[in-house]
Amino acid sequence: MKSFAERLSHALETELYKLSLQQVPECKRLQDAIGLCKKALAILKKYISGYFFESLDDEIEFFKYIKPKFYSKYIYYISIYNFHIKKPTGSEEILKAYISIQLADLKRFFDMNQVFYQYYRSNSNYSDSFYFTRGNFEIYTEIDDFQGDEGFSTSHDYKVSKLLANEQFQEFLLTKCKEANGDCAIKVDSPVLWTGNQTDLVELLYALVESGSFNNGNVQMKSVILYFQNILQVDLKYYYHKYTDITNRKKERTVFLDRLKTSLTKKMDSKLELDKPELKRIQFS
Repeated sequence: MKSFAERLSHALETELYKLSLQQVPECKRLQDAIGLCKKALAILKKYISGYFFESLDDEIEFFKYIKPKFYSKYIYYISIYNFHIKKPTGSEEILKAYISIQLADLKRFFDMNQVFYQYYRSNSNYSDSFYFTRGNFEIYTEIDDFQGDEGFSTSHDYKVSKLLANEQFQEFLLTKCKEANGDCAIKVDSPVLWTGNQTDLVELLYALVESGSFNNGNVQMKSVILYFQNILQVDLKYYYHKYTDITNRKKERTVFLDRLKTSLTKKMDSKLELDKPELKRIQFS
């Protein structure tokens, strides 16, 4: 299942990239992008209809992570398309007011779904068997976002997709606001939270500071700690003690940095494997 989903995702990204190079009106490009995402979802649905989940964890992984990866793109492009077709003509102030309304709607959405958002972003799993397996009909009445086909949907996979799509759409709106030469009226808090180990974050921040990556090297460690502690909503008040623990490690001291390198290298190798001409591709045409 994972291999199929990766190849399908790669095929979709390839088609979307080709589409981005075409000299066509923006609304036509977005319509075609929506069509590609819809087709990818149809291919995924057909595959799953004949797939037997080997375990409960297998089913949860699909509906919690794999399907939302595709569904969120579909929702995201629809959001951008609606933004363009409803965008008012006029001055930059009119455009910024329009963007502010869109951002306000997103903020309401995140506020209304704050509990579930934190559950998902903190990688919690205590309710996964209810949220991301099929057949939990009693939950459907509790939400507005259950979508259709009971063989291809759970109570919350659409909600995850919408959360991911709205995160991307929020970034899109903020970029458009900057292009309009000003700040929009609605300020949206960053949805990015640090859910890893605190010691790992301290190791990363010390490495970045020592490499001169912030302010051309002219910054104190305490300032960096306070900054990231605020934006990532994590308590790092004992950061020096954690740094001391890192320096006292007996074997490998840069455990997290080594793990980052391994993860990125694995991702790059996976991309190269997918690009091999002899690998069977999923065709959209």
